[in-house]
Order: sequence, then C-alpha cells, then structure tokens
Amino acid sequence: MAGFSSSLLVLIAIMVASIQFHGTVAQTRHLVGDTLGWTIPPGGAAAYTTWASQQTFTVGDILVFNFTNGQHDVAEVVAANYEPCTSTTPISLATTSPASLTLTTAGTHYYICTFTSHCQIGQKLTINVSASATTPTTPASPPTTTPPSTTPITPASPPTTTPTLPTEPCPPTSSPSSSPSSPPATTPLPPPISGAPSFTAVIPATFLAIGLAFLSY
Repeated sequence: MAGFSSSLLVLIAIMVASIQFHGTVAQTRHLVGDTLGWTIPPGGAAAYTTWASQQTFTVGDILVFNFTNGQHDVAEVVAANYEPCTSTTPISLATTSPASLTLTTAGTHYYICTFTSHCQIGQKLTINVSASATTPTTPASPPTTTPPSTTPITPASPPTTTPTLPTEPCPPTSSPSSSPSSPPATTPLPPPISGAPSFTAVIPATFLAIGLAFLSY
C-alpha cells in the first residue's frame, strides 16, 4: 500500500511539473521599454510605440514594468481614458516594481502612469494582443493515387473437349507363364520278378493241397 501511494505521488508531481513546463514554454515575458524601463521617455510616447511595434503579444504573455517605487506606477485603463490620461477607475493598478501583468484577453490594451503629468509627457503604452500564436500551417499534401493498371485482360480460351471413343474389351492377355503345362512324366513300373510264382499257378496247388488233406482222414 505504501508503494502504491509513493507511485501515485510521483505521478502527480510529474503531471504538475509537465503543466508548469508547458505554461512556461507557452508564455513570453516582455520587459517594457527594455533597458529604458517604465519611466518618462526622453523622446516622448514614440519610444514605447516603437518598442511595442517590435513585439508580438499573445494571450498568456506577461508584461514586466520596471520603475522606481514611489515615483511611478502602472495602471491599465479603458480606451476612453487613454488619450486624455484619465486615471480614475482603472482596470488595474500596480504601485510596486517590478510589476508583472499577465495578458488574459485578446484585443487592445492601454497602460499609463498615474503620477501627475507623466502620461501627458509620454509615459503611456498601447499594445495589441492576439488570441493565439499565428503559426502558419502547411497544407497537407494530397494523397498519391496510383492509376489503375491498363494491362489488357486476355479472354480465357474455351476448354478443349476431346471426344471419348468407346473402348472395346481387350482380349485376355495370356501370360507366357500361363501356357499349358506338359503332362507329368510317368515312371514305368519295374518288371515282375521272374523267380516269383504267378497267381494262376498258386490257386490249383492250393486246391490240390486241400483235397489231399481230406483224403488223409
């Protein structure tokens, strides 16, 4: 939990620093009159008119008036009070130097010193403030389009149909090994043994022996 709280605090600190840095970059500090400061100009009001013409004022910029305390001040007045140097009901009044005034609105702003006759002698300033920085924007280049390919499309050839001929039954192919086999060889029987008595000779001898046996009884 402590680690989570520390991380959250670090994140908040980074965000605040980023916002302050962004504000610092966006703002421009203008030192009124530069080295002359805010005083009675030796050449009259033209000195501040020339200085203002060399500046670019934008909402958010800061005017810094350097003057001697107790001898000058700076008041923002409306346009009707600028030319006659009327210091009654000013928009703002700063009596301590350096006075830093932030430009919060666009348009023409008028500043005078309210000390006696200082405004009439030339201690007065008018500036024009822009709403935002006029940064020129470069128009985006149009997207490059690739023209469609002009390659002619070759029509597909019709499929070639080959007529199918009726197939005839093929005669059975006789394998060389299927030739009729030769009849089995017969082995001749051995000739009868000449010394053995034949069957026809044994039968009469048998009957003769039987007859002789009956006669002997």
